[in-house]
Amino acid sequence: MLKQMLLLSTVCILSFHSSFANNFSDTVHHPSWSYQSNIYEVNLRQYTTEGTFKAFEKSLPRLKKMGVEILWFMPITPIGIIGRKSSESDMGSYYSVKNYYSVDPGYGSMEDFIALVKHAHAMGFKVITDWVPNHTAPDNPWINKHPDFYKKDSLGNPAIPFDWTDTRQLNYDNPELRDTMIAAMKFWINKTNIDGFRCDVAWNVPDDFWKQCISALHKMKDVFMLAEGERPGLHIAGFDETYPWSVMNIAYGIYSGKTTLGQLDSVIDHNSHIYPKNSFRLYFTTNHDENSWNGTEFERFEKGYQAFAVWAFTMGNSVPLIYSGQEEPNKNRLKFFVKDPIAWKNYALAPFYRTLCKLRRKNIALSADAAFKKINAGNEEAVYAYAREKGGHKILVVLNLSGQEQTISFKNTSLAGNPLNVFMHVHEKINSRAHFNMPPWGYAVYDYNAK
Repeated sequence: MLKQMLLLSTVCILSFHSSFANNFSDTVHHPSWSYQSNIYEVNLRQYTTEGTFKAFEKSLPRLKKMGVEILWFMPITPIGIIGRKSSESDMGSYYSVKNYYSVDPGYGSMEDFIALVKHAHAMGFKVITDWVPNHTAPDNPWINKHPDFYKKDSLGNPAIPFDWTDTRQLNYDNPELRDTMIAAMKFWINKTNIDGFRCDVAWNVPDDFWKQCISALHKMKDVFMLAEGERPGLHIAGFDETYPWSVMNIAYGIYSGKTTLGQLDSVIDHNSHIYPKNSFRLYFTTNHDENSWNGTEFERFEKGYQAFAVWAFTMGNSVPLIYSGQEEPNKNRLKFFVKDPIAWKNYALAPFYRTLCKLRRKNIALSADAAFKKINAGNEEAVYAYAREKGGHKILVVLNLSGQEQTISFKNTSLAGNPLNVFMHVHEKINSRAHFNMPPWGYAVYDYNAK
């Protein structure tokens, strides 16, 4: 859903004391396959002209070659009709759920989705689906069958959350709703064998529900749980990964000069003290909300879009995200409520993303739990550099996040070596005497273990 109320979630972070977070650091558990993985968000409606499971399934070999590992499908449940927001051609919001137990017929059948998951698993992918626990469509059967599942407005009608007039707010004070919602999520694991959920507006659903829910799901399968939210308590409740909006909002302002690298460091350092130590954060340069409502990565980062993509893929504590079409690259804001297919042509950025995906999988230094250390590599108002290390493996990342050429040099003797520049495919000597110039918005990633 939209980011309209995310400030509420961010404010909650500031009141969460660091000692409380660290006391629970050992409770964060992650599936073993997730640490060096990546997530690819599938906007099924816009992915192909057909917009179906079967049509998307043809892309699996291409995505496999690119190194994609976790497929996140935006909601595939039936979409409500009452209250749709736009014109007669409006297909409705993916996040207005009419029925939690079936798929939208526009995408195909339940059998089609089960076959897609089976095929994806056979190729080595994991599959998670978008789950909408905060609200339903106005024409969801629960409205009439279980009116007490909903919060009420001043007139006693099911309440509308925020300005999302095509939805109605669920009431988690009701124990029966909690049990029913958990049962619906269990249904999808049993029926389709998916590997987890991305939970929409997770920040507006009580943490004690999530603890109850995720504990129940883990008894069935070692699921991966991604929360749209930033509250540290979501990790304590059992989520593997949350959105780093406080970080991303700084990153979005760097190209325009509205924010600085010093501010970026400050918020990252602050977060390191308030989150459980093994928490994963979903770094990205765009997603469905950003693309449709706030602009593409080419609007937000302009000439720096690749440098920031490298940043998102190599940051500490991250299982990063690629959104549908970034590998094309898609330079259009995809319409949210109507059919607006991605114009696939030549997948020009697929090799770029393949390099990042394959490097994460190959080198344990980019595991989400690998150490992260900032490095002084020049003008710290423009150059953002850091090392990642784990198990004797090391990656060095150098980014020129400015519009001017910068001189890069390294005083840290632990960086001395002859690592591989993974994008240039050459080994380069690094020591305290070496220096080189990096162009505006340039980037370099060095693998110290490559032969």
